[in-house]
Amino acid sequence: MNGLFEDKINNEKSNGEEKEKYILFAVSQGDQEKTDRSLDELEELLETAGGICVARMIQNLDLPDRSTYLGKGKAAELKELMDNLEADAILCDDELTPVQHRNLAELLDTKVVDRTMLILDIFAERATTREGKIQVEMAQLKYRASRLTGRGTALSRLGGGIGTRGPGETKLESDRRAIRRRMDSLSAQIKSMERVRETTGKKRRESDTPVIAIVGYTNAGKSTLLNRLTDSDILAEDKLFATLDPTTRVCTLPGGQEVMMTDTVGFINKLPHHLVESFKSTLEEAKKGDIILHVIDGTSDERDLHRQVVYETLKSLGIKNKPIITAYNKMDMFSEKEDAVYLRDEEAEEVVLISARTGEGLDRLFSGLEKIIRNNREYIEEIIPYSNARRISLIRRYGELLEEEYLEDGIMIKAYVPRSIK
Repeated sequence: MNGLFEDKINNEKSNGEEKEKYILFAVSQGDQEKTDRSLDELEELLETAGGICVARMIQNLDLPDRSTYLGKGKAAELKELMDNLEADAILCDDELTPVQHRNLAELLDTKVVDRTMLILDIFAERATTREGKIQVEMAQLKYRASRLTGRGTALSRLGGGIGTRGPGETKLESDRRAIRRRMDSLSAQIKSMERVRETTGKKRRESDTPVIAIVGYTNAGKSTLLNRLTDSDILAEDKLFATLDPTTRVCTLPGGQEVMMTDTVGFINKLPHHLVESFKSTLEEAKKGDIILHVIDGTSDERDLHRQVVYETLKSLGIKNKPIITAYNKMDMFSEKEDAVYLRDEEAEEVVLISARTGEGLDRLFSGLEKIIRNNREYIEEIIPYSNARRISLIRRYGELLEEEYLEDGIMIKAYVPRSIK
């Protein structure tokens, strides 16, 4: 056994924890390094879900086998490795088809979990609001519905643990009609919540308050940044998918302009399409933003991949032609050799280096936001009569008041304002 994996198992036992032991496996289609990185992330996901990796296996193939994902010889090797390591289950880095899932479970006589099932499990554990729980259950039902027919004894192999958590777990043994009725009910509830969100969003838009949507790869530091900018106490942990539900808070920029900051669920490579569909209304909060604030973990070796995944996800949601500020986060942890020249983003209007934890670089972030907001405002210089002083408070709230001077006949102001209060 690999010494690193052996140490991890011993540490778990010394801590009194008995975690499910998994062997991770994947098919590499020519890029071994990319597959290794993907398995690194899968292992982190597994640890987030409460499991432990005891070994990894990669097979080089042009395409995964249609019936068993791995070749039959490699599958037999995987079975032998499971027996030697006394592993509880296997975990695939891709989403298995129902046929692949069933055949592997029967061939290896073990519980089989794939990347999609694992992420759904994490979402089920992390969902706290009614809407989040409903969206997760909908995604679980969509995933499991296609795997009910012909699974036979595979259902009994699931047992407990990873892949069986969440509000949708009791639906595994339901027939298709029962699942369809439940999905119809959940769909109606989601649509009702969408209408409430749309009403709230409409009020925000009518108020002319700019909306800034914070997006980024999971664990980039979005919630920590929102807490820093708005003096909030939203849960922010060094974990994948620490928060799932969109959160909106008011932030006052240095120039006095009020903006709404909305934190969205983190993105991830190979984000399950069931989740994208079920969380579409939540993810599309970014679509309603006037500005996209793209947060990237600047310390990650995978930052370029993370940036690409975020833009691909935004594109799939139809989000385009919006001004973007990219903030490379965690600059307090950058090495001395780290140079801003390597931290670029050609798709962004502005690129800044920040630390959400310490507050470094936030002045440049604020400056970038104010610059973009000004581009959508009109500059005015005028004297406002004292009898209409209420207009000053509107400008302070919804615009950027640059100067004000009290004269005999009124207040002389210079400001950037929305057209509605010009």
